[in-house]
Amino acid sequence: MKTLADIKKIAVLGAGTMGPGIAQTYAMGGYHVTMWTRSESTRDKAIASLHSQLDTFAEEGLLHESKETILDRIHFAMTVEEAVEGADFIQETIVENRDAKVALYEQLAACVPADVIIASNTSALNIFEIVPEKLLPQQIICHWYAPPHVIPLVEVVTSEQAPAEYGEIAVALLKGCGKTAVLMKKFIRGYIINRLQQCIQGECFNLIDGGYCDAQAIDDACKASFIPRAMVLGICKRIDFGGIDMTANNIKNKSYSFPSYDTMPKCMQEHLDKGELGLKSGKGFYDYTGKDVEELKAHRDKQLFEAFALAKKFMSDPV
Repeated sequence: MKTLADIKKIAVLGAGTMGPGIAQTYAMGGYHVTMWTRSESTRDKAIASLHSQLDTFAEEGLLHESKETILDRIHFAMTVEEAVEGADFIQETIVENRDAKVALYEQLAACVPADVIIASNTSALNIFEIVPEKLLPQQIICHWYAPPHVIPLVEVVTSEQAPAEYGEIAVALLKGCGKTAVLMKKFIRGYIINRLQQCIQGECFNLIDGGYCDAQAIDDACKASFIPRAMVLGICKRIDFGGIDMTANNIKNKSYSFPSYDTMPKCMQEHLDKGELGLKSGKGFYDYTGKDVEELKAHRDKQLFEAFALAKKFMSDPV
C-alpha cells in the first residue's frame, strides 16, 4: 500500500472547469502533474487559465516559487493511458455525466495498477456505484469547490472497500498543498457543504417567489450576519454560544415552517426560460451586461483570498 511519501506524480483527468485549478494546487504543492484532455482546444484553454491564475497568485504574493517553476511541473497528455502512466495518485474531474464516468473508469480499470489511489471530484453522483468492482479497494473521493485553486475546502471520503489509510493519506496530501481537507466518516450525496447550500438556496428561492424580498436583500443580509459570523463560530459552535436550549425550543415550538423544495422554483424557471444563466450569459439574478467576465472573476478571486486569509487566521486561533 502506498504511503504519502510514495506519491510523487499525480494525474488530473479532465482539463475543463475544475482541472486547471486542481492541477495548479498540486503543482504548487511540489508534485509533478499530468493533465488529460480530449482536445487541443481544451488543452489550450487550460494553459491560458493556468497562466492567468498564477499571475493572480503572484500579484497577491502567494507564490513561493516562480511561475515558470510551477508550470514546468504540469504536463498534458491526449490519452488516458499516457496521463496515468507512472502516476501514484489520480484525480478524476471530468464532466458530471454518468456515462462519461463509466467509460473513463473502464479505461482506468484496464491500465491502472492496484496500488494507485484514485480520487473522484464528483459532486452529485455516487461514484462508488459507478466504478468497476476491481477499483473499489483503491477508490476515494476528493471533492473540491470552485474556483478550486482559491477555495480551501476539499471533502474526502473513502469507499467501504478501500483502507481508511487512503483517506488519511489524501487529507495529508491536500493539507500539504495548502488545503483545508476534512475527512468524512462515510459517503452521503452532496457531502457537507453542498447539502447545507441546498437547504439555504431552497429557502432563498422561497423568499423570492413569495415576494418577501429580492436577491439583493438576501445577499446583503447574509453578508452582514451569519456568513462573517460563521468565519468565527461555524454553525455548530454558534448553537453552543446561543444555547442549545434556545435552538431546541425553536424546533419544539415549530417556530418556522419550510416549504418542499422538490419542484423548480418560479424565480429559477423564469431565468432559465429567458436564457439568463448568470455570469456566463451576462444576466441572472444580477445584470452583468457590458462587464468583463474575466475581470470580474479576477476581482472575485482577490476578495476571496482576503476573506479566506482572515478565516484561516480565525481557524488557527478558535474561540
